Amino acid sequence: MAIQKNIVFQILLVALVLNIVNGSGLKLGFYQKTCPRAEDIVYATTAKYIHSAPPLAASLLRMHFHDCFVRGCDGSILLNSTATSKAEKDGPPNLSLRGFQVVDAVKAAIEAECPGVVSCADVLALVARDAIHQIRGPFWPVPLGRRDGRVSLLADSFTLPPPFANITVLKAKFASKGLSVKDLVVLSGSHTVGVSHCSTIATRLYNFTGKGDTDPSLDPTYVPQLKKICSPTDQTTLLAMDSTVRKFDTNYYKGVSKHRGLFQSDAALLNDNQTSAYVKFQSTTHGYYSFFKDFGVSMVKMGKIGVLTGADSEIRKTCAFVN
Repeated sequence: MAIQKNIVFQILLVALVLNIVNGSGLKLGFYQKTCPRAEDIVYATTAKYIHSAPPLAASLLRMHFHDCFVRGCDGSILLNSTATSKAEKDGPPNLSLRGFQVVDAVKAAIEAECPGVVSCADVLALVARDAIHQIRGPFWPVPLGRRDGRVSLLADSFTLPPPFANITVLKAKFASKGLSVKDLVVLSGSHTVGVSHCSTIATRLYNFTGKGDTDPSLDPTYVPQLKKICSPTDQTTLLAMDSTVRKFDTNYYKGVSKHRGLFQSDAALLNDNQTSAYVKFQSTTHGYYSFFKDFGVSMVKMGKIGVLTGADSEIRKTCAFVN
């Protein structure tokens, strides 16, 4: 019965994806003729890293999100700074990104098979999907055909949704990228496998309004637990975003519903009728099918933000450098 449900789920998701990408310039099986083994190479190479370091899955998913939300899904997050210009990856919101070596290894393996065919932007989209699936998360069809941008600017990294954003800012940030309020709450669910540093929540714990106080939206019974882990000046200690950080599940929503979301942007999901309803629904259900389906659909929508085509782009030979 479980296998049958999974097959039905995949068929429905493919149908939804085909509707979403219509007219976007992307399509499933884009490299079927030019590099038929591309997706197999991505999956196998990614698996070598995820098998030995499962937490990289969350990092790679976050990298794809940070790429798409700045200049679109053009691989600009992968570019290195130059002597004359600092790149996105060196911006403060991106300094904690990890997993560039995975993308580089996948790209090298594909270049060995099909030189100059598969873009870094497509590699990143596939790596993020495959890494999550390899830790037993959802699998969604990834439409391909993105090309790589040639511009990456540190200043642009500040346009990313910040962890201290309120619900109004979050809805505006997502709407500006063509994403809905449902996409916002669904994609926030990626925090189910996320980690953060104590420094990100220090203000919430120790000086929320500048008077040495704690954010009142945090569960008061949870605050002492966090303070035992994080001192006011701790810059290095990592915190799990939910209680099952190595498992892609709906526990994130259970934490948020209990006012235990780490970020202010997590807590903010309770301040809107639509996002709050989704949080409460997922926090009280035991099956993953609806969340997994929703997550796949929202990831496809996110993956087509600002897709580049034509002369304003290229297929990079190495992801960290323009050709």
